[in-house]
Amino acid sequence: MPTIQARGLTKRFGADVLAVDHLDFDAIPGGVTGFLGPNGAGKTTTLRMVLGLVTPTSGTVLVDGLRYRDLPHPTNRVGASLEASGFHPARTARNHLKIIATMAGLPFSRVEECLDLVGLSEVGNRKVGGFSLGMRQRLELARSLLGKPDILVLDEPANGLDPQGIAWLRDFLRFYASEKPPSAGDGRIVIVSSHLLSEAQLIVDDVIVLTAGRLAAQGKLSDLLGGTKRSVRVCTPDADRLVQALRAANLPAVMQDGYVVCEGVTPEQVGPIMVENRIEVHEMVSSTESLESLFFSLTGGESVEPGQMAPLGDYRRFNDGPAAPPAATSAPVAPPAPSPAAGPVAPPAPSPAAGPAAPPAPSPAAGPAAGPGPVGGQT
Repeated sequence: MPTIQARGLTKRFGADVLAVDHLDFDAIPGGVTGFLGPNGAGKTTTLRMVLGLVTPTSGTVLVDGLRYRDLPHPTNRVGASLEASGFHPARTARNHLKIIATMAGLPFSRVEECLDLVGLSEVGNRKVGGFSLGMRQRLELARSLLGKPDILVLDEPANGLDPQGIAWLRDFLRFYASEKPPSAGDGRIVIVSSHLLSEAQLIVDDVIVLTAGRLAAQGKLSDLLGGTKRSVRVCTPDADRLVQALRAANLPAVMQDGYVVCEGVTPEQVGPIMVENRIEVHEMVSSTESLESLFFSLTGGESVEPGQMAPLGDYRRFNDGPAAPPAATSAPVAPPAPSPAAGPVAPPAPSPAAGPAAPPAPSPAAGPAAGPGPVGGQT
């Protein structure tokens, strides 16, 4: 069974920057784990420590009980994509993956499988320098999947993808995490770091939330959202009678935007009351707080630690009116005094015996200009 375990993980950069502060977490196989947090929370630094790219100041993070650098066949155990920029722009996509496969001792047939999986088979012989951001993201995902790893670590994998690509990625990650190969009987570990909270809510099963380098929450997303505020909204032509009936049952009910809204209840509580009072219903919707609301409640709405970045401004004040004129100085500034005995500037004197400029002499034996040569030295 694949495992990732961090205990007391801490990273300082210099004397002033505490990027990760005594972080403890466990990644669970069989589902997609969302690695969430505001900018500057330490997400990427933590993932780089998992992959041995950054050395912890203190604490440990182990993959299958070992440091990443001590894994016997790391490409077959962990596939990772932290940024879609590790390509030589003059190398083709297919050759890029072949080099990785050669280093890992993998057959080239796996290169073709991964290119086909991410939809790059037809452009595999194109140079990566001409790829869009979305195409580079797909190529980076193909590289991380070469060894069929039991652990997949992806940092912002949806960045640059079109809606169709995002939908495919969502379904693929859930499938990949739930698949149970012989090497991972309980499923695989898939960790996804993302700022797209609405999209993450559709993908992740578990969440690890960081704020200011510390663990703010960890657990099943359904459990964390289950403890948040619930509400029921009802659209009915008998709104006044429904409000009275709900209040008579000691349930809080108010009118909002043409709906009867009852906070802190479930449809199972509201439904029987409507049936008992024979109230006509056109629509009833039950909702819980979103992952975005949970995120803000856990992180306090802050983007980074105080002192690292100025807080975002109030956009409502951005266009309240024209900019204020500059404040007047304490005393008016006097205009500069004129130069003594200043007079009009005399025009420059003409050059002696100036005449019209002679045309340039033609080059000896000049012929017609040659056209451009073949592109790239081709003949």
